[in-house]
Parts: sequence; structure tokens; C-alpha cells
Amino acid sequence: MRIAATTEEMRELGRELAGLLRPGDLAVLSGPLGAGKTTLVQGIADGLKVRGPITSPTFVIARVHPSLSGGPALVHVDAYRLGGDLEVDDLDLDASLEESVTVVEWGEGLVEGLAEDRLEISIERGETGEERAVRLRGVGARWEGVV
Repeated sequence: MRIAATTEEMRELGRELAGLLRPGDLAVLSGPLGAGKTTLVQGIADGLKVRGPITSPTFVIARVHPSLSGGPALVHVDAYRLGGDLEVDDLDLDASLEESVTVVEWGEGLVEGLAEDRLEISIERGETGEERAVRLRGVGARWEGVV
């Protein structure tokens, strides 16, 4: 577990995670509204050096952010408004999964079928204002010994 005391520490954690992520990786973010999921994705995007801005894609549902440095694109998805597996299938996320880093906010229970290996990131509000507790859980052979 990591504690991020400020929004900048959350972005820094995202930049650190970007160093672990590679094309084909799926990261699934969970946590309550306002927990800092999009802030973490902003840090991941910064670390991956992709074109921004990174904003909550709640109404667009999915955004592709191309690399500015020859690395993988970032596919940023907000599954908050999705009603189930069929709506996830309609997004065709598996079409770009192999060459991109895909990060799904609110994806718990919806997108695990996209990849056998995934990084699950749970964010909870802490005791004080901006403090957040971030838990990482690697699933599958890809993440053994990584997190």
C-alpha cells in the first residue's frame, strides 16, 4: 500500500507506474467518486509521454492519447456509465489492447475478461483532506514479482 498525501504525490505515483507499464497492459482502477483515479491517470500519461490533456472521460467513455515519444498510446476509459459486458464489448477495447496501455476507471467487475494479466489499483480516501491510500494488485504471470 502507498499513501499519497497530495494530488502531486498521486501524479508522481502515476509517473512511477508508467515506468512499469508496457504495450498490452491493462490497469483497472477502482475507488469512490473523487478518490483520485483521474489524477493518477494524469501521472501515468505524463510518464508515458502521451498527448493530453487528461480529463475524466465520463461522457466520452474512452479517449486515445497518442504517444509523443514513440512509446505506447494510452487508452483512458471511464466505465462508470456502462451497464454491463455488452457495452464494454461495444467499445472494442481489445482491438487496441496489444499495442496500447489501457487504463479503465470504474472497470472492476466489467473489464477483467479483456486480459488474463492486469494491474488492479484500488484508491481509498484517507483520514485527512487529500490523503489517499493506493493498493496495487497484480493478476497473472505478467505481474509476478513486479508490484
